[in-house]
Amino acid sequence: MGMLADRAEYVIGVDTHRDSHTVAVCTPTGAVVAETTVTADAGGYRRLLQFVRARTEGHRVWAIEGTGSFGAGLTGFLLEQGEWVVEVDRPARPARRDGAKSDRLDAARAAREALTRQHLAQPRRRGDREALRVLLASREGAILARTQAVGQLKALIINAPDQLRRQLRQLTTHGQLHRCARLRTNPTHSTEHRATIIALRSTARRALALTAEAAELESELHQLVRTLAPALLAEPGVGPITAAQLLSSW
Repeated sequence: MGMLADRAEYVIGVDTHRDSHTVAVCTPTGAVVAETTVTADAGGYRRLLQFVRARTEGHRVWAIEGTGSFGAGLTGFLLEQGEWVVEVDRPARPARRDGAKSDRLDAARAAREALTRQHLAQPRRRGDREALRVLLASREGAILARTQAVGQLKALIINAPDQLRRQLRQLTTHGQLHRCARLRTNPTHSTEHRATIIALRSTARRALALTAEAAELESELHQLVRTLAPALLAEPGVGPITAAQLLSSW
């Protein structure tokens, strides 16, 4: 049943969820010899490893779904313990007619799927790579949110009362952000004028805060890349973001 069946006496399939993991211990023929469910926390991981060690002899491999999401904690724990871990895809799960939970079936399926594969995916490394990934993802989120805030500001300016619109429409985006962030209301303003000023000021300050957040995250990425691969930053056209993405993907 593929290369894995010749290299391991047991395959442990794991169906991962946010709060719990269900495990099926299988032989190379796909037969289930033990099953259990544990909590998705450090205590659960320890109990799970003890459970599996007590029921398996010889080489074993863990076939885990979602090693980069719900299974990340368990994957990291097992790798630290010297266990062999491979990743299997999380399948689309059609709803069962009786509404029965399928965790045990899915855990066994994960093990059997690993047994049929000639090429097995290894979980992506954590540590420095994960540090790069979370910083990149956070920066991207800040950039996207800033773009949305700037778009909202532009729309507010277009629909603003004439006096406000004339003050702002000829400025650059940078100028609009800083001018709007300093706007003040006046008791003589109409309700619409006052509300528009408040909205412009709030939106501009949000965009500026997100700009500062993205810059701070980029600075952290720069320092990390400079530590991990300083020669990469010396390449023409390679800045900290591109370098971080290359290292993370590689």
